[in-house]
Amino acid sequence: MSASAVHSLWTTAATAAEPISKIDTPKIEYGQLSPTLIVVGAAVIGVLVEAFVPRKHRYYAQLFVSVVALVAAFAAVVALAEGGYGTTKARIAAMGAIAVDGPALFLQGTILLAALVGLFTFAERRLDPEVHGNRVDSFAAQAASVPGSDSEQAAVKAGFATTEVFPLLLFAVAGMLVFPSANDLLTFFIALEVFSLPLYLLCALARRKRLMSQEAAVKYFLLGAFASAFTLFGIALLYGYAGSVSYGTIAQVVDGTVQNVNPALADTMGNDALLLVGAAMIVMGLLFKVGAVPFHMWTPDVYQGAPTPVTGFMAAATKVAAFGALLRLLYVVLPGLRWDWRPVMWGVAIVTMLGGAIVAITQTDIKRLLAYSSIAHAGFILAGVIATTPDGVSSVLFYLAAYSFVTIGAFAVVTLVRDAGGEATHLSKWAGLGRRSPLVAAVFAVFLLAFAGIPLTSGFAGKFAVFKAAAEGGAAPLVVVGVISSAIAAFFYIRVIVLMFFSEPRPEGPTVAVPSPLTMMAIGVGVAVTLVLGVAPQYFLDLANQAGVFVR
Repeated sequence: MSASAVHSLWTTAATAAEPISKIDTPKIEYGQLSPTLIVVGAAVIGVLVEAFVPRKHRYYAQLFVSVVALVAAFAAVVALAEGGYGTTKARIAAMGAIAVDGPALFLQGTILLAALVGLFTFAERRLDPEVHGNRVDSFAAQAASVPGSDSEQAAVKAGFATTEVFPLLLFAVAGMLVFPSANDLLTFFIALEVFSLPLYLLCALARRKRLMSQEAAVKYFLLGAFASAFTLFGIALLYGYAGSVSYGTIAQVVDGTVQNVNPALADTMGNDALLLVGAAMIVMGLLFKVGAVPFHMWTPDVYQGAPTPVTGFMAAATKVAAFGALLRLLYVVLPGLRWDWRPVMWGVAIVTMLGGAIVAITQTDIKRLLAYSSIAHAGFILAGVIATTPDGVSSVLFYLAAYSFVTIGAFAVVTLVRDAGGEATHLSKWAGLGRRSPLVAAVFAVFLLAFAGIPLTSGFAGKFAVFKAAAEGGAAPLVVVGVISSAIAAFFYIRVIVLMFFSEPRPEGPTVAVPSPLTMMAIGVGVAVTLVLGVAPQYFLDLANQAGVFVR
C-alpha cells in the first residue's frame, strides 16, 4: 500500500468550495442527569464547607448538606421514573455518554437510599466515650497525623474531627450513580475512578485501629490500581477492535450489523483476539469490584481494617454499582459474545459461591465472616447474571436492593458491640450477647437469617428470584451448587445465632453501646426492608420487572 493510500484513510482532501463544518455545541439533558448533578454539586459544597466554615460547625453543616443532597437526588430519580424514563421514554443522554433507562434508575435509587442509611452510621457520635469533653465518631481525629504521634494526641485533645468523610462519601456516590448508567467505555472508566478513589481514602481513616486501617487502604489501593489498569487495557483493545468506545457501536460491530465500515476498521473487525482479550480484561476489573473469586483477596482484609461504617457502605453500594455496570456490559455490549462469556461466568459463579461459603466457616472475626459471606452472595447474584433473560436482570436488581440494606444494617449492629479497645469483633466476645442485650442480638439474628436466605426474609425472596431465573435460563446445575452453598453458609450464620443466645455470657465480655437516633434509624430501616421484602416482595419484584429493560 503506497504512502498516499495510507494517508487517504485518515484524511480527505477538502475542495475549495466545501465549507468546513462547525463543531456542534454539546447537548446536555440536565434534567435527566439531575440525580448525579445534585450529588456532585453537594460534594463540591462540602469541600467549600471544609475550607470556610469554622471547625465547630462543620459536622452539622456537612451532615445537613449530605442528607439534603441524597434525599433530593432520590426524589429526582423517582420523578424521572414517574416521567416514564425507566420504560417508554428510556433514552441515551449527554451526547451518548449516559443511558437513562429502567436498570439505571432502579440502581441509582438503590445506591442513593443505601448511601443515606450508610450516612447515618458515618455521623454516629455516641458510641465511644467522650474524649476531653468532645463526642467522637468512628474516624481519625486528624487523618494526616502519624498513628500514636504527638500531633495525633494534640488533635484528639483539641476535639478535631475528620468531617471530610462527608464530601468523600458524596463523591463516591456520584461515581456510583454514573457507573451502572455509563453508555461508553470512557465514561465507564471515569466513573470507576471517581468512586474508587474516595473509598481508598475512607478505608484509611479508622479512629481506633489506625495501622490496620491504613494497611487495609494500601492493599485496596494497590489491588484496585491493578484492576483499573486491566480495565483500561481492555478498553483500549475493544476500542482497537470496534473503532468506537460507544456501547451501541461496539455491540453492532460484535454482531456484524454495523453499517458503512471504513477500511481501517475492516482490518481489525476480523480480529477476534482483540475482542475476546479486551472483553475479558474489562469483565475482570468488574469482578474485582464485586469481590468474585479469584479476584476477592482484598475483600476480607479491607472489610476488617476499614472503619465499620465505611465497610457497611462499601459492601452495599459498591456491589450495586459494579453489578449494574457488569449487567449493562454483558447485556448491551456483548450479547453477541454470549457463548464465549457464559461458560467462564459459570466457572466464576461456582467457585465464588462455594469458596465464599466454605472459607467463611473458618473465620473467627465477625467482619471477616461478613466479608466472606459477601463473596458468597456475589456468586449467587452472578447466577442471575448468567440467566441472560429479562427475568435474570430483574432478579439481580431485586437481590441487590434487598442485600444492600441487610448489609448496612448488619455492620451498623457490629459498631454497637464494644469493649475497652473499641469494637469487639472477635466472635468469642459475642458469646451470650442474647442474654446481655436481647434486642440487639435479635436484630442481628434477623440480618443473619436474611443472609442465610430463610423464608419470610428479603434474602429468601432474592435468592428464590435469582435461582428461578437461572434455572429458566438453562443453568439448573448452577442452582444446585447455589442451594448447596446456601446450606453451607446457613451453618455459620446459625452458629453465630447459637453463640449469642445459647452460650453463657463472659464476665469480661463486651458491652452494647446505646446509639444515637441516627444508628437506630439505620438499623431500623435495615430490619424493616428485610421483613417487608421477605413477607410481601411482589410489589418490589414487579418494580424490578418493569425496570429490567436496557436501552441501546
